Amino acid sequence: MSEPTANLSRRELLGLLIGAHATAYVGCSTSSLPIEGQLLSPEFVVGHRIRDGFKPMIPAGNTKQPEVVIVGGGIAGLTAAWRLLRGGINDFVLLEIEAVPGGTARGGRFEQFAFPWGAHYVPTPLKENALLVNLLTEMKVVTATNEHGEPIVAEQYLCREPHERVFADGQWFEGLYPFAGASHDDLQQLHSFRRVIDEWISRRDELGRRMFAIPISTASDCDEVTALDKISMSDWMHENGWTSPRLRWLVDYSCRDDYGLTIEQTSAWAGLFYFGSRTQHPSDPSPEMITFPEGNAAIVKYLSDCIGDRIRYSHAVYDIQVGTDTQRPIVSVLDYNRDGLVMYKPNRVIFAAPQFVAPYLIRDFEAHSHRSTQSFRYGSWLVANVHLRDRPTEKSMPMCWDNVIYGSKSLGYVTSTHQTGLDHGATVITWYYPLTDDGKVSRQQLLSLSWNDWSEMIVADLRYAHPDIEPLISTIDIMRWGHAMIQPRPGFVWSDARRDASKPFGRIHFANTDLSGIALLEEAFAHGVRAADEILGAGHPPDNTVA
Repeated sequence: MSEPTANLSRRELLGLLIGAHATAYVGCSTSSLPIEGQLLSPEFVVGHRIRDGFKPMIPAGNTKQPEVVIVGGGIAGLTAAWRLLRGGINDFVLLEIEAVPGGTARGGRFEQFAFPWGAHYVPTPLKENALLVNLLTEMKVVTATNEHGEPIVAEQYLCREPHERVFADGQWFEGLYPFAGASHDDLQQLHSFRRVIDEWISRRDELGRRMFAIPISTASDCDEVTALDKISMSDWMHENGWTSPRLRWLVDYSCRDDYGLTIEQTSAWAGLFYFGSRTQHPSDPSPEMITFPEGNAAIVKYLSDCIGDRIRYSHAVYDIQVGTDTQRPIVSVLDYNRDGLVMYKPNRVIFAAPQFVAPYLIRDFEAHSHRSTQSFRYGSWLVANVHLRDRPTEKSMPMCWDNVIYGSKSLGYVTSTHQTGLDHGATVITWYYPLTDDGKVSRQQLLSLSWNDWSEMIVADLRYAHPDIEPLISTIDIMRWGHAMIQPRPGFVWSDARRDASKPFGRIHFANTDLSGIALLEEAFAHGVRAADEILGAGHPPDNTVA
């Protein structure tokens, strides 16, 4: 192990990862019942082969010439395909390295249960996000608009009550702020924080733009607001005199929840974006959450069903030659299910994979584009689906959709059956953990931990809030996301590197949520639409270039 963890025992390492609140439960199993499970990850064996220089020659005759090739089947790539179809382009293929679509928005099923493997909700969009509203209307999630033109979501897709609770001081409380035991100063600081957020929400720049908006391409880029990107959320809170441990925990939890970063690691712009981007006016209530038992995989399924057999699964792109005004791009692909090689010569490419892989796939990318991907940093996450034979005993309030543990380094869990109305008996809870310990534990070390190690940590965290939960667990399936989310660290969101990355390079157009610096479905959707519109807007004259 690296020096920071070299002298730690296995138990100490697990305690470092999960936090002091649950350290006493590590290694203290009380159940005689066996717990089964799998340790999963996205396809990285083939990905690492490509990273290490896999570049075989394509046999003659294995060349295809669709109008567009889309690289990557996450939300951005799927959205780009959906937009191309709606714009009249049917001649395209979408190449996805995994055997399933969706990226971190994928979901799973087992027997009667559906559950997410990553992203699990979308706040009801404002009417200004018209194309996302159109998609949700197609899905029959949005059914009408109110007198102000805002979308109305069908009741079955709105998060059921009770929405959320927090475990603090030995019991559960409704909401995410631990009011019980809060001092007068704690509450004064919470009120002051909310008042400042309301001020940011109410403001408009000289062009009438909101300071923080979704997608961020519609938000203000005035100097006053972009200057917030130069400092951390922690520093901004200190500047405002907010030192309350409870308030700082709430803001830290929010940053870890959306960004996988602590408040010390998160740009102040991103921190305020979390609280100030989803409502039009300070008086407006927080938007209702759209959610499904399988999380955002429901949106993935709709989009992939629209695209149909244009998706090529288990297809790993390993080389892209950009192309010129007189030559088409060349996309070389390994179909690793059949161990076959295919070459595509499309008119245009939509690169919907993360930026960090661009230098490995696009030939001479940094040298010819004069762009660097070094500032694009990604966080690792752990997501576990914990199958319960029955619900744990609840002494205060019932299990909610979102269940958070005050003081934990995890984000708690969502209850996958909450939307179905199954409030008793067996269920699956989806537990989330962002890896924020920079320099203490490497990604390689995290991959080296066993299923037993991770399961022990997960059970310890859950036992802190549910002492009787361990005998109720039948299965723990664990997904390790090595590069799950782009990180909005100070100086990144409003950097030239981030903004330039969205610009076309030759005949390659870019689409991924990391181009916003914020890992949200809405941002991935916006970039997918933009990349497709760049192609649709070109008018598509007959292609007279040399193949």
